[in-house]
Amino acid sequence: MQINQERVDELQTLVMTLTDPEANTRLEPAALKALFEQNRDRALSITPHEVFELFHRLLVSGRPADSLLKSLDKVFNVFYKGLSAYTWTRPRAGGFLDILSLENKAMLAKLEEIRKMLQSGLDKDQRTVLAGLFRDLEPFKDHYLKKENILFPYLEKKHPRFDGLAIMWALHDQARASLKQVIHLLESSDEEMEIKMAIGDLFFSMHGLVIKEDLILFPAAADVIEAHEWADMERQSMEYGFPFIDRPEWSNHEKQADQKTIGQKPTGALSFKTETGTISLSQVEMIFNALPVDLSFVDEDDKLRFFTRPKDRIFPRSPAAIGRDVRNCHPPASVGVVLEIIEAFRSGRRDQASFWIERKNRMILIQYFALRDESGQYRGTLEVSQDVTEARSLEGERRLLQWDA
Repeated sequence: MQINQERVDELQTLVMTLTDPEANTRLEPAALKALFEQNRDRALSITPHEVFELFHRLLVSGRPADSLLKSLDKVFNVFYKGLSAYTWTRPRAGGFLDILSLENKAMLAKLEEIRKMLQSGLDKDQRTVLAGLFRDLEPFKDHYLKKENILFPYLEKKHPRFDGLAIMWALHDQARASLKQVIHLLESSDEEMEIKMAIGDLFFSMHGLVIKEDLILFPAAADVIEAHEWADMERQSMEYGFPFIDRPEWSNHEKQADQKTIGQKPTGALSFKTETGTISLSQVEMIFNALPVDLSFVDEDDKLRFFTRPKDRIFPRSPAAIGRDVRNCHPPASVGVVLEIIEAFRSGRRDQASFWIERKNRMILIQYFALRDESGQYRGTLEVSQDVTEARSLEGERRLLQWDA
C-alpha cells in the first residue's frame, strides 16, 4: 500500500487538466502533448493506490463523482501501461475476488456471443432475439451489487482515498442505464443507427469496468484486505446471485470466520424494557424482520448503524455497510438529495420527507424521519422503504378473515 506522494503531487496537475473541460478547451493540442511527455515516466510507474489518491483529491476539491465520467477514460488511458505493469498477488482460486473475476469472464463471453450475432444485421426478427440476449445480461447486476454493498464498505474503512469508489459506483449506474436503454430500443425503435450507437456504448461501458476492476480495484483490494475479511465478504455474498457461474461453496473454515467484523446475534438473555413492556433482544430482532418494510438507521454523525432484514428486502444491504458514511451508501446521482434531507432534519427545518418510485412494476414508498431525543436534539435519521403496490389497489372493506393466496 505504498504511496509515492511526490509522484502523486506531480501527476495531480495532469489529472486536474484532463478532467476539467474548460482547461482542455483552453490548452492547445501541443501544450497537452507536452504535459503528457512531461509526466510520461511518472505515469509508467503509477500504482493502483496512487490512482485512488489522485481521484480522492479530485473529489475533495469538489468535483462530483458523476461529473468525472466523461474524462475518466482519458485519464485511464494515460495510466494504462503503468497499471498493466504493476505486480500484485493474484487472488486465491475460489475466493471472493476470484469469483468476481470469473463472473466478468462469463459476462464477456456473453457479450462476445452478442457481438457475433450483430454481424447478421438488425432486422425485426434479429432485434427480438437480441433483446432477449441483452435481457439475459440483467442478472449481472448482482456483480455490481456485491461490489457496492460488500467490497466497497470494507475498502472505505481502510483509507479515505477509497472514497474514489463513488466513481466506480457511478460507472455501475451508467452500465445499468445503458443496458436498459439498449433493451428498450431493440423492443421499440426502428432506428438502426440509434440502436447500434446504444449497443456500442453498452459494450464500451461493461468492457471498461472489467478492465478497471482488473487493473485498479482488485490489486488495491488484494493489498489491504485481510484473510478474515475476505471470509466475511464471502459469507455475506451468499445473499446475492452469482451471474453466469456456478454458485460457490465456501469451506467450513470460511463460514466460521471472525464474527467481530459483522456483529453478533442478539442473545435471548438480554431484554429491552420500556414503560410499554419488556421483550428480549431476540424478540426485537424477530419483530423488526417480520415488518413488511426496510428500516435503516443513520446516526447523528451520518453513519449507518442498523438495518433490518425482512424476508423480501427492497434495496440490497449487507453487514459490511455498518459504520459506513451515509454518503457512500447511495449512488452518486442521488446522494445529494439524501444529504439535503439530513441537513434539513439536523437544522430542525423538517421532520419528514417522502418519495415514491416504480421498480419492476411495483410502487415503492420511501420515507425519511428525523429522530430527536427528549430535548429535541437531532439524533439521526430513519429510512423506511415499503412496497405499497397492493395497498394502493385496496377498495371497499374486508371484515371477515380471508387468507391471501
